[in-house]
Amino acid sequence: MMKAVAVLGALLAVACQVSSSSRVTQSDLKPAALYPWRHRSAGPQVRVKRDWIIPPIRVSENSKQVPEDLVQIKSDKIFTGEVIYMLEGPGVDQDPKGLFEIDEKTGWIKSKMPLDREKHKSFKLKAFALSPSGERLESPTTIEIYVLDQNDHRPEFTQKEFVGTIPEFSVPGTSVMQVTAIDSDDPMTENAALSYFIVGQESIPPHSINKTMFGINNKTGVIYTRDVGLDRDVVQSFKLTLQVADMSGMGLTSTGRAIIHISDINNHAPKFHPTMYNMNAMENKNIAELGRVNATDKDQKGGDNWKIKYTIVNPSGHFAIRTDPVSNQGIISVAKPLDYESQAEYRLIVKAENEVRLKSPYKQIHSATVTVRVMNENEAPVFYKNPIKVTVAESIVPGTVLVSDIAHDPDNSKLRFEIIQDPESWLAINHATGQITARRSFNIRSPHVRNNIYSAIVKVIDQDADGISATATLEVNLWETNDYPPVLIPLSGTVCSDQDRDKLGLLLSAVDEDMSPQADPFTFYIADQNVAANWTIITLNETHAVLHPLIDIEKGEFSIPVVVSDSGSPSLSSNALVNVTVCSCDSFGDCKSYTAAVFGTKMGISFIALMIIMGCIALLLFLIVLAVAVNGCTRQNIRKGGGLLVGVSDDDIRDNVFHYDEQGGGEEDEDAFNIDFLRNPRDMVPAPASFFPQNCSLPRGKQPLRKDAPHNLPSPTYPRKPPGDPTDIEDFINVGLDAADNDPNVPPYDTALIYDYEGDGSVAGSLSSIASMGSDDDQDYDYLNDWGPRFKKLANMYDPR
Repeated sequence: MMKAVAVLGALLAVACQVSSSSRVTQSDLKPAALYPWRHRSAGPQVRVKRDWIIPPIRVSENSKQVPEDLVQIKSDKIFTGEVIYMLEGPGVDQDPKGLFEIDEKTGWIKSKMPLDREKHKSFKLKAFALSPSGERLESPTTIEIYVLDQNDHRPEFTQKEFVGTIPEFSVPGTSVMQVTAIDSDDPMTENAALSYFIVGQESIPPHSINKTMFGINNKTGVIYTRDVGLDRDVVQSFKLTLQVADMSGMGLTSTGRAIIHISDINNHAPKFHPTMYNMNAMENKNIAELGRVNATDKDQKGGDNWKIKYTIVNPSGHFAIRTDPVSNQGIISVAKPLDYESQAEYRLIVKAENEVRLKSPYKQIHSATVTVRVMNENEAPVFYKNPIKVTVAESIVPGTVLVSDIAHDPDNSKLRFEIIQDPESWLAINHATGQITARRSFNIRSPHVRNNIYSAIVKVIDQDADGISATATLEVNLWETNDYPPVLIPLSGTVCSDQDRDKLGLLLSAVDEDMSPQADPFTFYIADQNVAANWTIITLNETHAVLHPLIDIEKGEFSIPVVVSDSGSPSLSSNALVNVTVCSCDSFGDCKSYTAAVFGTKMGISFIALMIIMGCIALLLFLIVLAVAVNGCTRQNIRKGGGLLVGVSDDDIRDNVFHYDEQGGGEEDEDAFNIDFLRNPRDMVPAPASFFPQNCSLPRGKQPLRKDAPHNLPSPTYPRKPPGDPTDIEDFINVGLDAADNDPNVPPYDTALIYDYEGDGSVAGSLSSIASMGSDDDQDYDYLNDWGPRFKKLANMYDPR
């Protein structure tokens, strides 16, 4: 058994001596022998009963005597042999290391350096008794070491500056705030027993109050009011110097500071200065700021108790008042335009009060009087309503009054009314009274009518005020009238006869230019009672019906008289013939053949009548073609007394004269229509083709040859120069005829020659009949003067003068 011996106690005698030769040092021991408690013993464990408990050891912190013997331990086994003492735990071989040690031979436990209680309050160590071979002789003994506190720390305030607020006029004893401090010494000792003190007071503004206004609880640090007189109008805040000391005020000390502000309470009512105000307001205007009223409040500026709320006691609806948040003044505005003619002056009562409720002993409301004079101005005319709404029928009778008494002038000036926008010119207005009438009926389908509303703009002008005017919109709401009858569609269709009777039918509908409710639903029925015996109409919906046969209808075409009516008021209807073809249909619903329908017709045009009509048309066309052909090939007789080349037509011959290139006889032929063209009356090559019927010309090909003359002989010489005297024309022609008769290269007499196509419609006869016309005296050649410059020379030749 090990036991501790006090430093001043006697040491026990050693029971047995151990020879020096058998001694071993700590360094000579193996780890297993040096720390046997850390290893299990292979032999049996002997339970040793502990007879002694070592009390805790108390060591003062910050001790200057180091190393310092703390306690000595001894084992009972010292009487039987040598004992080695070992120590372990915090402060020895665990953090914080190096604070304690043990003498392995004597068992003295010592402190190696000063201890700090604020870092380590206590230590718990274990001591071991070992044999030189490292065998544990006894069970380890626990040693507790407590560090005793010393007053080595000053108390410290938790804040550098404490700030608090107390309402003004607070009663004595009112708690303001609590200050706190801490001490790192042992709180269970007097070293941490703190006391608080107020060692100084300073008022802001300085010297405004000289008496002590605050106290402090020494134990808790609560600051409270000690006296009356906290008026914020006098003093705004206090600065207190604080002190805290440990050892219940007898030990170490520290100082701090506390600021206490005096908060404002609503103990001042706002007051007007002055109490009478005069303002002027122009009529017919919204004025954001008409004027200001001024009330003052002695409470803290900018605080809630300082803010003023203004109210108009006798509101008329025309005025409003609000508070300027910066100046705390009341701003009066005109919320509703004033009318000088209605009221020229207003007297307002304005009161001022705080937004925060005033404390009861100080409660008071102050008021002021505001006189507002209305200034007159020349006002524009005013419409009673804008827009002006009117509801009429679209088929209104022209001249109907739509609206009257639409505007007035506040100054009773003379007015003139105009319509400045009327896209359809449907309206008329009385310029003096403003009465609006319908100029003509409306049309609801006009592009200027939107959602059944036709809009126009009306203007009224004040003739006594430099043309001041106002405008308003006239909205004419049109309601539909029944103006148009419905139109049946379709007017023809096909009914398939190879379907069941209940599936036969033609879908009918109608189109109405009116709009609802003047249009659909439509009513369909058959107008002819005889037809209605075989056909009927079945209504499908409001807009469609089915034309359905009641009996087995043969194939053919049928005309069904159908009447369709609308739902307008009054109702309008229209009649139509629906041509229905009953036939066999293919898979697409189309008729396979129309022959059966034609021959099977029961109503309408019969087949025989149709054939007769077609035959008559064909015959008429044939007669027209024949007449044209006969007219083209038949030569017209020349009118009696007519001139040369003039037929029975009254049209000017020049209408049929075409332009040709010159085909004269040589250098002396200066005019394309010289008399030389008559040099070969039988040839007539230079003559215009329009003189001959085009339809009677031979087909193009080789000219016929003469049989009374040999071929390929040279032609005789034809006369080239015409006679100077017109009376010699007969000799000239005879010479040409004789030459032509003896010319073997010309066609036979009276042979129609071949010409290119040069127009049709000529009424001139054949030139071969010139010789049988009679003598020159019977001819009238004056018409040649009307044929133009090309016939001038010919006219001169036959001039009787």
